[in-house]
Amino acid sequence: MTKKSVESMVRKVDTVELVKEYLENPVFKDATLVQSEILKSIRHVLDEKEFVELLPVTVSPITDPLNHPHFEAEFEYYGQKYSVTKSMILHKQVAVLVHKKIYIVSPNVRLETEDKMDSGRHLFDFVQIDMEMLEASREDVFDIMEDAIIHTIKTIKKKYPDIIRKYHPSLKTPSKPFKRYTVKELKEKYGERDYEKIASLNADEPFWMIDIPLMDREFYDKQDPKRPDVLLDFDLIYPEGFEEAISGGEREHEYEQILKRMKLKNTPPEQFEDYLAVAKAGILRHSAGCGIGIERFTRWVLALDHVEKTRLFAKTPGKHSI
Repeated sequence: MTKKSVESMVRKVDTVELVKEYLENPVFKDATLVQSEILKSIRHVLDEKEFVELLPVTVSPITDPLNHPHFEAEFEYYGQKYSVTKSMILHKQVAVLVHKKIYIVSPNVRLETEDKMDSGRHLFDFVQIDMEMLEASREDVFDIMEDAIIHTIKTIKKKYPDIIRKYHPSLKTPSKPFKRYTVKELKEKYGERDYEKIASLNADEPFWMIDIPLMDREFYDKQDPKRPDVLLDFDLIYPEGFEEAISGGEREHEYEQILKRMKLKNTPPEQFEDYLAVAKAGILRHSAGCGIGIERFTRWVLALDHVEKTRLFAKTPGKHSI
């Protein structure tokens, strides 16, 4: 796709009208209040569980290759090529060698294609809280993130009852443990296409979608040694049609297995030379973690039709922004 053809698709935005909407439409004030509390509440739970907060990495020679169509955001600086961070997954695998439990309020830039414009769920500049734990399983991640979500919902409903009544009066505080469904189970029940969306529409509480098919994720996602056709990965799915909330899993850390997974995914190893060097030296260890999107969490809590209403200066695929 040429630059000219991409520009022709871009939906124009009137900057003055957008600023007026920020000032006149109460949804932006309400959403940013709730979003601030989401950040505080998740941080509170992770801090209580003795996680160490690290600073985000915004540019790097390596970043998540992603598993779907997108544009690259790359530049060269003093002879070295950098990418804008799509996620800190590869950095987290190293960071947990320094501190066993870490989290980052991490900005991510993913230049999604314009077909994501009206999904309601996509921004190309968004924030997630990334967490990772050394020598942990996905069940360990479930336990902590369920606590974080339950605490956050309880706190928001207590602190901003009028806002919740206004936007999402039926919002339930989830109960623990969240239900778990394999991808196979969901496909058998709802069909091969749109099974995630249909399952979300039929749910009244968040649930974990587990056992992601091998080819659906990236090389760093750990292949289940007992069931090699699936990964020890997961997504958290919001109810009421709001879909994906969290993505995560256990991580590959053994050099030969990472190479095997790269080959399966047609990922060029030369793009990850530094990462592979660390793996080959035997430095990486088993870990598990996830990222929870802050804008999507806000959207679900307030039952909004699009994540661009959850923040100021939102960047929606295929639209001009400020």
